[in-house]
Parts: sequence; structure tokens; C-alpha cells
Amino acid sequence: MRDRDDERRRIAVLEKAVENTNEAFVTIDSHHQVIFFNKAAEKIFGFKREEVVGRDLNVIMAPSCNRNHRDAVARYLKTGVLHRIGHDTEIMATRKNGEIFPANISFSVSEFEGVIYFTGIVRDLTETKALHERIARSERLAALGQAVAEITHEIKNPLMMIGGFARQLSREMINDKAISKLTIIMKEVTRLENLLNELRDLYLPKTLDKKEIDINALLGEVYELVRGDCESKNLHVMFSPDSEKIVVTGDREKLKQVLLNLAKNAGEATMPGGKISLSTSRKGRKVEIAVADEGSGIDDEQKEKIFDPFFTTKKGGTGLGLSVSKCIVEDHPESTLTFESQKEKGTIFKITMPVTETNEGNKGGLP
Repeated sequence: MRDRDDERRRIAVLEKAVENTNEAFVTIDSHHQVIFFNKAAEKIFGFKREEVVGRDLNVIMAPSCNRNHRDAVARYLKTGVLHRIGHDTEIMATRKNGEIFPANISFSVSEFEGVIYFTGIVRDLTETKALHERIARSERLAALGQAVAEITHEIKNPLMMIGGFARQLSREMINDKAISKLTIIMKEVTRLENLLNELRDLYLPKTLDKKEIDINALLGEVYELVRGDCESKNLHVMFSPDSEKIVVTGDREKLKQVLLNLAKNAGEATMPGGKISLSTSRKGRKVEIAVADEGSGIDDEQKEKIFDPFFTTKKGGTGLGLSVSKCIVEDHPESTLTFESQKEKGTIFKITMPVTETNEGNKGGLP
């Protein structure tokens, strides 16, 4: 009797452990009917347990993955030889909402009272992939940093001389054609100087002047700075701050630079009569700062390149504004710059940052 109680206790402990692990556990029988679906599986796939248990596995699997899995199960049942089973495989899985995400899956097989069961252990690789990409990007930037510093130094001094001489000559010239050419030279020198400054901001190590910032107040400043220009272009600009004061820790001037760049881009993307909006909203222990436009949206083939240095969809753009903005945001711990876009409906850029808890800033927030 005691042995039986001990066995039940061990099984109960094991069930609790599997139920509360971070990996998704999905167990099926030989007919592909789901008999176990833990909490992590609910979180990763977006299905409630009652939507899956007792139903065919194809409820949660993409057609291509489902075919491969059925082939592997059928092969094992026929031959008893492990193929995919017992090995880790990286796949693209699908959530209930249709979102496709990278996942690692490993299969195991067990037999109980003459019945064979198959268990898939699934890990969502979305954050891991994003982290690896950030690390690889940081390594690329670090490798370019020294070269950029040297090139910037070598180019900037001659540029300053060219610009200075051109301005002197323009004051002495009386020939309109010559003045026009000198004006073009000065404009191009200024453009190149701005390009060098952006390159410096992108590739060289940055020191952040971190302080507590009222993010609603900062976005309000940006709103006031862009409102006049937007109204002159017949654009409606909306400012919707969260009802509570939200404090973050960061470099105020650099974050202001990012927000101004996003707002400027939104204004350039929107046709006269359209609307851009600036907003903040608290999401638990984070704040989401959003800049949205009603432009034509970003093509699917352009979305993967949108933060790449020198990639631009604007005539005359350097393609560094968004790259610099992303670097600035990600230099702030646990902060991200992302976007969503739909053709002919517009684009929304979102900055997510951790909230700095203060007595004043935590009203109505989490304890």
C-alpha cells in the first residue's frame, strides 16, 4: 500500500513539473489524438487546452509540419526505428492567430499498457533568435567602429575647408551663375557633414546620460515641435499620452532625437489630409511609445531591410536615421524599437522600455 502511495506521489510530482515547465509538452497517441497539452503549450501556441485535447494534432500544426510528423510516426510504428524521434529539429511553427515563429522541437516515444505515445517538447526560439541577431549586429558594428572613426576624421577636415572657402567665395562673387554653383557646393558639404555625423552615431560607442524621464512630457515636447510643420502640410497630428505619469530611465536628448526622427518620417509618409499620432500606454512593467502614420505602408520585401544602414525608401535619404534610432533605443537595457505596417493603411513604430518605479509614477500600476 505504501509503495502504491509513493508511486502516486512521484507521478503527481512529475505531472506538476511537466505542467509548469517553460517548454511546451504535447503528447499524442498513435492515432495523432492529443492527450496532454501543458500550460506552456497554451502560451506558445495560443490555444486553450480544451481546444486541443481530444482532437487531432493538425489543430496546432502547419500542414507541412503535420505531414512530416505523420510520416515519422508511421515509419516508427512500422519499423520501430527512430528517425526524427529522439532528435532535435528546428521548425517554423504557427500560433492560433496565424503568426509564424521559429521553434525547436524534440520527440520522444513511450509505451504504457501496450499503447504507444509520442511526446513533442517545444521551445519558442523567437527571443533567442532576436538575441543572436542583436549580438551579431553588435559585433558587426564594433568591427566597423574603428574604421568609421578614422574615415570620419580624414574626410571631415577637408569638408570643413571646402565649405568654408565656398562661403567666402559666395560673398565675393557677383556672377549669379557662379553663386548658384557655390550654393550647391555648400549644400552638398552640409549634407556630407550630416552623413558623417550619422555614421558616427551609428558605429561609434555611445555614452548615455541616463536620468529619470517623464516620457509623456518628452513626447509632448516632440508633439509641439512637429505640430506646426504638420499643420502647414495639412496633416492632422494627434497626441494621446497615458492617463498616468510614466517615468523611464534613459538619455533624454537621444530619445528625443529618436522620437523626432520617427515623427518626421511619419509626416513624410502621410499624404495631405492624413493623420499621424503620438501615444504612450503602460503595459505592465513596460511603456509602449507609438508613432503611427496613415501612409502607404512598407512592402513585405522591404520590411526585413528597414533598419539596415543605407537602406531607404525616401528620395535623397541617407538610410541611417532608423538604424541610428534602433541603436539608441537598444542601448537602453530591455528596450526595443519595432514596427508594424500594412500596405495602404500605414505604419506604426513602437518603442518599448521598462518603467522606472517611483512613488509618483506607480499610481495604479503593479505593486
